[in-house]
Parts: sequence; structure tokens; C-alpha cells
Amino acid sequence: MAMSKRKRAQVIRWVQYAILVAVVLVVAFTANWGKIRTTFFDLEVARNMFPEVITVALVNTVIYTTLGFGFGLALALVIALMRLSTVRVYRWISGIYIEFFRGLPALMVILAVGTGIPLAFNTFLDKYVALMIALGIVGAAYMAETLRAGIQAVPKGQVEAARSLGMSPARTMMTIVIPQAFKIILPPLTNELILLTKDSSLALFLGASVSEYELTQFGRVELNESRSLTPVLVAGICYLIITIPLSYLSRYLERRTGGKKISTPESTEVKA
Repeated sequence: MAMSKRKRAQVIRWVQYAILVAVVLVVAFTANWGKIRTTFFDLEVARNMFPEVITVALVNTVIYTTLGFGFGLALALVIALMRLSTVRVYRWISGIYIEFFRGLPALMVILAVGTGIPLAFNTFLDKYVALMIALGIVGAAYMAETLRAGIQAVPKGQVEAARSLGMSPARTMMTIVIPQAFKIILPPLTNELILLTKDSSLALFLGASVSEYELTQFGRVELNESRSLTPVLVAGICYLIITIPLSYLSRYLERRTGGKKISTPESTEVKA
């Protein structure tokens, strides 16, 4: 006799549990736990990383991310307003910017800014400034579309009411539309902050003094010295210290804003 759908679902679920338990048992009995402990959980190696991994690497990662996010957000606001402009040339420029920098790997932009600008202008570019510009340029290409969608999500009645009170278009945008748009886009902006935190790891390709190390570069140097993967694990935990609270913050903000979704297409069309 054929099983009911409920019974079949229970059987499939128990089969999945059995497979999971079997995999766990195979790993538990075949893994070299002594080697795993010395490779990933060497407490002596981890102890030698402190306090520099916090006071230098973690702090620099936060600084690089904050600078890049701040610069990127300001640039994104300009790009988003250009995207919504009635001036066709502004729409073209903003559309090309968005497509160009969303299509390039962040590493290429960081290398171009960190090494290309000093060579082109025969000048020295501080690493903090270079990363602020590079991360900001990349982040702005994504945040601009989020900002544009947030601005368009503000009810038109708000704009019409402000204009009926005699407000100019610019004042309406700055005092009525943009503050409401930011309430809508806070969750996706928080996600962008998480992405920039991870992209800051690309700073290792620019080279740095010890005082400028971020988490990835610090972990790599310690890895080369200790010949253990423990520094990579410690650096990864430090990244999680930053990103996990931001993820919870993003979900909290999404609940506070009523879970309102905005349209942020992966690709944008340059208007004619």
C-alpha cells in the first residue's frame, strides 16, 4: 500500500538525519584530531597574536571600512541624484559609472588607486586615503542604486505636500525625501557595510607597515611565521566580531521599517 504524503515526508526526513549522523561519525573516527588541534587550535600561537590582533589589525579594519563607507555613501548620494536628474547627460554619466565599477573586481580598483594614482601624479598617497577612495568608489556604485530605489520609494504625496507649502525642489529633496529614504534603505546599507568590511581585506595587496596591518594581512604574516593555520582562524573570528552584530542590526532595522522592500536591480540600463 502506498504511503501517505505525511508518512513519506517523515521517512525522507529520517533518511536525511541518518545520512547526517553517518557523515559525522565518519569524520569523527577518521580525522586526525591531534593534527587538527595543532594546525587550527594552537593556543600558544593564538596567545602570541594578542593584543596586536585587536589593537592594530582589528582597529585598522574598522578604520578602513568606516572611511570607505563614509566616502562611498557621500559619493553614492551624488550619483543617485544624478541618476534621477532630468538632465540626460547626468543620467548617462551616473549610469556608466554604476555599470563600470559594479563590473570590476574591487581588487583592480584598489590596485589602480593605490599604485596608479601615485605613479600618474608622481605623489605619495597615504594608505588610509587610498583605501578610503578605492573602497568608496566601489561601494558607491552599489549604494547609489540602493539610494535611488529608496528615494523613489518615498510616496509622491510627500513631495506634492512640500511643494504646495512653497518649498523648492532642492529643499524638498534634502529635508523631506532623503531623510525618509534613509529610513527605508538602512537595512541594505548595513549589508553594504558588511561587504566593505570583507573587501577591506584586499588592502594586503598594497603592502603596509606593521602599524597599518588589517586582519587578513596580520593573519597572513603570523601564518608565515608560525606555520600554523591558527592565525587565520583568529583573524576570521575577529571578522565575525564585526559582521555578525551588523547582520543582527540589519535584521533589526528591517523589522523596524516594517520589512519594506525596495527594488535594486543587479543591472541598470543607461537611459537615452
